[in-house]
Amino acid sequence: MTVVCVPDPDAVQLLGDLPEGVEVVVWNGEPDHPDRLGETTFWVPQVEDSRDLERKLAAMPELKVMQLLSAGVEDVIGKIPDGVQLCDARGVHGGPVSELVLTMILGVFRRLPTFVRAQERGAWEDAQGEDLVDKQVLIVGAGDLGEQTAKRLVGFGAKPVLVAHSARDGVHATSELPDLLPHADVVVLTVPLTPDTEGMVDAAFLAAMPDRALLVNVARGKVVDTDALLAEVTSGRLRAALDVVEPEPLPEGHPLWSVEDVLITPHAAGNVKESGPRAYALVRAQLERFVKGEDLENVVTGQY
Repeated sequence: MTVVCVPDPDAVQLLGDLPEGVEVVVWNGEPDHPDRLGETTFWVPQVEDSRDLERKLAAMPELKVMQLLSAGVEDVIGKIPDGVQLCDARGVHGGPVSELVLTMILGVFRRLPTFVRAQERGAWEDAQGEDLVDKQVLIVGAGDLGEQTAKRLVGFGAKPVLVAHSARDGVHATSELPDLLPHADVVVLTVPLTPDTEGMVDAAFLAAMPDRALLVNVARGKVVDTDALLAEVTSGRLRAALDVVEPEPLPEGHPLWSVEDVLITPHAAGNVKESGPRAYALVRAQLERFVKGEDLENVVTGQY
Protein backbone atom coordinates (compact mmCIF):
# COMPACT_ATOMS: atom_id res chain seq x y z
CA MET A 1 0.00 0.00 0.00
CA THR A 2 1.26 3.47 -0.98
CA VAL A 3 -0.06 6.29 1.21
CA VAL A 4 -0.30 9.72 -0.42
CA CYS A 5 -0.93 12.90 1.56
CA VAL A 6 -2.68 15.85 -0.14
CA PRO A 7 -3.64 19.21 1.43
CA ASP A 8 -7.41 19.36 0.92
CA PRO A 9 -10.48 17.47 -0.36
CA ASP A 10 -10.38 19.33 -3.69
CA ALA A 11 -7.02 17.71 -4.35
CA VAL A 12 -8.59 14.26 -3.96
CA GLN A 13 -11.12 15.14 -6.65
CA LEU A 14 -8.45 16.55 -8.95
CA LEU A 15 -6.35 13.39 -8.66
CA GLY A 16 -9.22 11.29 -10.00
CA ASP A 17 -8.96 7.49 -10.12
CA LEU A 18 -5.74 6.34 -8.52
CA PRO A 19 -3.51 3.38 -9.28
CA GLU A 20 -4.34 0.16 -7.46
CA GLY A 21 -2.79 0.00 -4.01
CA VAL A 22 -2.79 3.77 -3.41
CA GLU A 23 -4.56 5.30 -0.41
CA VAL A 24 -5.01 9.06 0.05
CA VAL A 25 -5.01 10.95 3.33
CA VAL A 26 -5.96 14.64 3.57
CA TRP A 27 -3.87 16.81 5.88
CA ASN A 28 -2.69 20.39 5.77
CA GLY A 29 -0.62 20.53 8.91
CA GLU A 30 -3.36 20.63 11.55
CA PRO A 31 -2.53 19.37 15.05
CA ASP A 32 -4.86 16.39 14.60
CA HIS A 33 -3.28 13.73 12.40
CA PRO A 34 -5.41 11.56 10.11
CA ASP A 35 -5.08 7.79 10.29
CA ARG A 36 -2.06 6.43 8.41
CA LEU A 37 -0.41 9.85 8.07
CA GLY A 38 2.72 8.32 9.57
CA GLU A 39 2.82 5.83 6.68
CA THR A 40 2.86 8.57 4.02
CA THR A 41 5.54 8.07 1.38
CA PHE A 42 4.35 10.66 -1.19
CA TRP A 43 3.41 14.16 0.02
CA VAL A 44 1.81 17.04 -1.90
CA PRO A 45 1.88 20.14 0.36
CA GLN A 46 -0.28 23.21 -0.06
CA VAL A 47 1.08 25.51 -2.77
CA GLU A 48 3.90 27.77 -1.53
CA ASP A 49 3.26 26.99 2.14
CA SER A 50 6.46 26.10 4.00
CA ARG A 51 5.21 26.98 7.49
CA ASP A 52 6.19 24.55 10.25
CA LEU A 53 7.98 22.42 7.69
CA GLU A 54 10.11 20.58 10.25
CA ARG A 55 7.03 19.60 12.27
CA LYS A 56 5.13 18.46 9.17
CA LEU A 57 8.04 16.35 7.97
CA ALA A 58 8.39 14.79 11.42
CA ALA A 59 4.79 13.57 11.15
CA MET A 60 5.70 11.57 8.02
CA PRO A 61 8.82 9.54 8.94
CA GLU A 62 8.37 7.16 5.97
CA LEU A 63 8.32 9.97 3.39
CA LYS A 64 10.12 9.33 0.09
CA VAL A 65 8.80 12.08 -2.23
CA MET A 66 7.76 15.71 -1.67
CA GLN A 67 5.95 16.90 -4.81
CA LEU A 68 5.43 20.66 -4.91
CA LEU A 69 2.65 22.40 -6.83
CA SER A 70 4.89 25.39 -7.59
CA ALA A 71 7.95 25.88 -9.76
CA GLY A 72 9.79 27.79 -7.02
CA VAL A 73 11.46 25.73 -4.28
CA GLU A 74 13.52 28.34 -2.44
CA ASP A 75 11.50 28.04 0.78
CA VAL A 76 12.16 24.32 1.18
CA ILE A 77 15.44 23.61 -0.56
CA GLY A 78 18.07 22.46 1.90
CA LYS A 79 15.41 21.59 4.49
CA ILE A 80 14.38 18.18 3.17
CA PRO A 81 15.66 15.06 4.97
CA ASP A 82 18.14 12.77 3.25
CA GLY A 83 16.39 10.09 1.29
CA VAL A 84 13.44 12.31 0.29
CA GLN A 85 13.21 13.39 -3.34
CA LEU A 86 12.04 16.97 -3.87
CA CYS A 87 10.14 17.57 -7.13
CA ASP A 88 8.81 20.86 -8.47
CA ALA A 89 5.97 21.66 -10.88
CA ARG A 90 8.09 22.79 -13.78
CA GLY A 91 6.01 22.99 -16.94
CA VAL A 92 2.68 23.56 -15.19
CA HIS A 93 2.74 27.33 -14.78
CA GLY A 94 4.90 28.51 -17.70
CA GLY A 95 2.00 29.21 -20.05
CA PRO A 96 -0.15 31.32 -17.68
CA VAL A 97 2.81 33.23 -16.28
CA SER A 98 4.17 34.04 -19.73
CA GLU A 99 0.70 35.27 -20.71
CA LEU A 100 0.81 37.74 -17.84
CA VAL A 101 4.29 38.85 -18.95
CA LEU A 102 2.87 39.69 -22.38
CA THR A 103 -0.16 41.35 -20.78
CA MET A 104 2.07 43.54 -18.64
CA ILE A 105 4.38 44.55 -21.48
CA LEU A 106 1.49 45.37 -23.77
CA GLY A 107 -0.39 47.10 -20.98
CA VAL A 108 2.50 49.43 -20.24
CA PHE A 109 3.42 49.98 -23.89
CA ARG A 110 -0.17 50.70 -24.94
CA ARG A 111 -0.79 52.93 -21.88
CA LEU A 112 -3.69 50.88 -20.49
CA PRO A 113 -3.30 52.20 -16.91
CA THR A 114 -3.65 55.74 -18.28
CA PHE A 115 -6.83 54.80 -20.13
CA VAL A 116 -8.29 52.98 -17.09
CA ARG A 117 -7.74 56.04 -14.92
CA ALA A 118 -9.35 58.22 -17.56
CA GLN A 119 -12.31 55.84 -17.80
CA GLU A 120 -12.82 56.04 -14.02
CA ARG A 121 -13.10 59.83 -14.41
CA GLY A 122 -15.36 59.50 -17.46
CA ALA A 123 -12.75 61.30 -19.55
CA TRP A 124 -12.06 60.69 -23.26
CA GLU A 125 -8.27 61.19 -23.24
CA ASP A 126 -5.90 59.88 -25.88
CA ALA A 127 -2.31 58.85 -25.18
CA GLN A 128 0.36 57.66 -27.59
CA GLY A 129 1.77 54.22 -26.93
CA GLU A 130 4.38 51.88 -28.39
CA ASP A 131 4.23 48.53 -30.13
CA LEU A 132 6.36 45.43 -29.68
CA VAL A 133 7.62 45.15 -33.25
CA ASP A 134 11.43 45.05 -33.33
CA LYS A 135 11.70 45.59 -29.57
CA GLN A 136 14.56 43.68 -27.97
CA VAL A 137 13.33 41.78 -24.92
CA LEU A 138 16.02 40.40 -22.64
CA ILE A 139 14.69 37.37 -20.73
CA VAL A 140 16.85 36.60 -17.72
CA GLY A 141 16.07 32.99 -16.92
CA ALA A 142 15.94 30.43 -19.74
CA GLY A 143 13.88 27.68 -18.16
CA ASP A 144 10.33 26.72 -19.08
CA LEU A 145 8.92 30.15 -18.24
CA GLY A 146 11.63 32.00 -20.18
CA GLU A 147 11.18 29.76 -23.21
CA GLN A 148 7.38 30.10 -23.12
CA THR A 149 7.71 33.88 -22.91
CA ALA A 150 10.16 34.01 -25.83
CA LYS A 151 7.85 31.90 -28.00
CA ARG A 152 4.93 34.26 -27.41
CA LEU A 153 7.00 37.39 -27.99
CA VAL A 154 8.03 36.23 -31.44
CA GLY A 155 4.37 36.31 -32.49
CA PHE A 156 4.32 40.05 -31.75
CA GLY A 157 7.39 40.77 -33.85
CA ALA A 158 9.66 41.28 -30.85
CA LYS A 159 13.22 40.00 -30.59
CA PRO A 160 13.65 37.85 -27.46
CA VAL A 161 17.16 37.26 -26.11
CA LEU A 162 17.48 34.47 -23.55
CA VAL A 163 19.99 34.56 -20.69
CA ALA A 164 20.88 31.78 -18.22
CA HIS A 165 23.57 31.14 -15.64
CA SER A 166 25.65 29.32 -18.25
CA ALA A 167 25.68 29.83 -22.01
CA ARG A 168 24.32 27.20 -24.38
CA ASP A 169 23.08 27.13 -27.94
CA GLY A 170 20.81 30.14 -28.39
CA VAL A 171 21.23 31.28 -24.77
CA HIS A 172 23.66 33.86 -23.37
CA ALA A 173 25.39 33.61 -19.99
CA THR A 174 24.61 36.02 -17.16
CA SER A 175 28.23 37.15 -17.36
CA GLU A 176 27.24 38.83 -20.65
CA LEU A 177 24.55 41.00 -19.04
CA PRO A 178 26.70 44.17 -18.91
CA ASP A 179 26.93 44.03 -22.72
CA LEU A 180 23.29 43.03 -23.27
CA LEU A 181 21.43 45.35 -20.90
CA PRO A 182 22.16 48.65 -22.73
CA HIS A 183 20.35 47.34 -25.82
CA ALA A 184 17.23 45.98 -24.09
CA ASP A 185 13.88 47.72 -24.50
CA VAL A 186 12.41 45.30 -21.98
CA VAL A 187 14.05 43.10 -19.33
CA VAL A 188 11.97 40.17 -18.08
CA LEU A 189 13.03 38.34 -14.92
CA THR A 190 12.08 34.64 -14.82
CA VAL A 191 14.97 33.27 -12.75
CA PRO A 192 14.54 31.09 -9.64
CA LEU A 193 15.55 32.62 -6.33
CA THR A 194 18.98 31.28 -5.39
CA PRO A 195 22.01 32.74 -3.61
CA ASP A 196 23.28 33.80 -7.05
CA THR A 197 20.09 35.58 -8.11
CA GLU A 198 19.06 37.23 -4.84
CA GLY A 199 19.65 40.95 -5.30
CA MET A 200 21.12 40.50 -8.79
CA VAL A 201 19.02 43.41 -10.11
CA ASP A 202 20.83 46.09 -8.15
CA ALA A 203 21.65 49.73 -8.84
CA ALA A 204 24.39 48.82 -11.32
CA PHE A 205 22.12 46.40 -13.21
CA LEU A 206 19.37 49.02 -13.48
CA ALA A 207 21.80 51.79 -14.43
CA ALA A 208 22.93 49.70 -17.41
CA MET A 209 19.37 49.65 -18.83
CA PRO A 210 18.56 52.39 -21.36
CA ASP A 211 16.26 55.29 -20.54
CA ARG A 212 12.54 54.37 -20.44
CA ALA A 213 13.26 50.65 -20.61
CA LEU A 214 10.74 48.39 -18.89
CA LEU A 215 11.62 45.91 -16.13
CA VAL A 216 9.14 43.02 -15.72
CA ASN A 217 9.52 40.80 -12.65
CA VAL A 218 7.61 37.50 -12.46
CA ALA A 219 10.45 35.73 -10.65
CA ARG A 220 10.71 36.57 -6.95
CA GLY A 221 10.71 39.97 -5.25
CA LYS A 222 14.11 39.40 -3.66
CA VAL A 223 15.76 39.19 -7.08
CA VAL A 224 15.39 42.99 -7.28
CA ASP A 225 16.79 45.65 -4.94
CA THR A 226 13.54 47.50 -4.20
CA ASP A 227 15.21 50.75 -3.12
CA ALA A 228 17.34 50.85 -6.27
CA LEU A 229 14.30 50.20 -8.46
CA LEU A 230 12.25 52.81 -6.61
CA ALA A 231 14.90 55.43 -7.30
CA GLU A 232 14.90 54.67 -11.03
CA VAL A 233 11.12 54.60 -11.51
CA THR A 234 10.48 57.61 -9.28
CA SER A 235 12.84 59.67 -11.42
CA GLY A 236 10.96 58.48 -14.51
CA ARG A 237 14.07 57.01 -16.11
CA LEU A 238 12.78 53.42 -16.04
CA ARG A 239 9.38 51.75 -16.01
CA ALA A 240 8.38 48.56 -14.18
CA ALA A 241 5.71 45.86 -14.19
CA LEU A 242 5.84 43.75 -11.03
CA ASP A 243 3.96 40.59 -10.14
CA VAL A 244 6.33 39.97 -7.24
CA VAL A 245 7.87 42.51 -4.88
CA GLU A 246 10.00 42.78 -1.77
CA PRO A 247 8.44 43.04 0.75
CA GLU A 248 5.43 40.95 -0.16
CA PRO A 249 2.62 41.73 0.14
CA LEU A 250 3.53 45.33 -0.64
CA PRO A 251 2.39 47.38 2.39
CA GLU A 252 -0.32 50.00 2.09
CA GLY A 253 1.27 53.40 1.50
CA HIS A 254 4.48 52.01 0.00
CA PRO A 255 5.80 54.54 -2.55
CA LEU A 256 5.80 51.96 -5.37
CA TRP A 257 1.99 52.01 -5.33
CA SER A 258 1.83 55.61 -6.49
CA VAL A 259 4.51 55.72 -9.20
CA GLU A 260 2.83 56.42 -12.55
CA ASP A 261 5.05 54.13 -14.62
CA VAL A 262 4.77 51.10 -12.32
CA LEU A 263 2.15 48.39 -12.91
CA ILE A 264 1.65 45.99 -9.96
CA THR A 265 -0.24 42.68 -9.72
CA PRO A 266 -0.47 40.69 -6.44
CA HIS A 267 1.66 37.61 -7.25
CA ALA A 268 -1.17 36.47 -9.51
CA ALA A 269 0.71 35.26 -12.60
CA GLY A 270 -0.14 31.58 -12.12
CA ASN A 271 -3.62 32.13 -10.70
CA VAL A 272 -5.85 30.82 -13.48
CA LYS A 273 -8.79 28.39 -13.32
CA GLU A 274 -6.85 25.68 -15.11
CA SER A 275 -3.83 25.70 -12.79
CA GLY A 276 -5.26 23.18 -10.31
CA PRO A 277 -6.18 20.50 -12.86
CA ARG A 278 -2.85 20.94 -14.63
CA ALA A 279 -0.86 20.70 -11.41
CA TYR A 280 -2.64 17.55 -10.28
CA ALA A 281 -2.28 15.97 -13.70
CA LEU A 282 1.46 16.25 -13.03
CA VAL A 283 0.99 14.86 -9.51
CA ARG A 284 -0.94 11.88 -10.82
CA ALA A 285 1.70 11.15 -13.47
CA GLN A 286 4.43 11.36 -10.83
CA LEU A 287 2.48 9.10 -8.51
CA GLU A 288 2.09 6.49 -11.25
CA ARG A 289 5.84 6.59 -11.85
CA PHE A 290 6.49 6.25 -8.12
CA VAL A 291 4.19 3.24 -7.75
CA LYS A 292 5.87 1.53 -10.73
CA GLY A 293 9.34 2.27 -9.38
CA GLU A 294 10.19 4.51 -12.34
CA ASP A 295 12.34 7.63 -12.23
CA LEU A 296 10.45 10.78 -11.31
CA GLU A 297 10.51 13.98 -13.36
CA ASN A 298 11.31 17.51 -12.14
CA VAL A 299 13.63 16.24 -9.41
CA VAL A 300 15.39 19.18 -7.75
CA THR A 301 19.10 18.80 -7.07
CA GLY A 302 21.66 21.19 -5.62
CA GLN A 303 20.64 24.86 -5.73
CA TYR A 304 18.57 24.23 -8.91
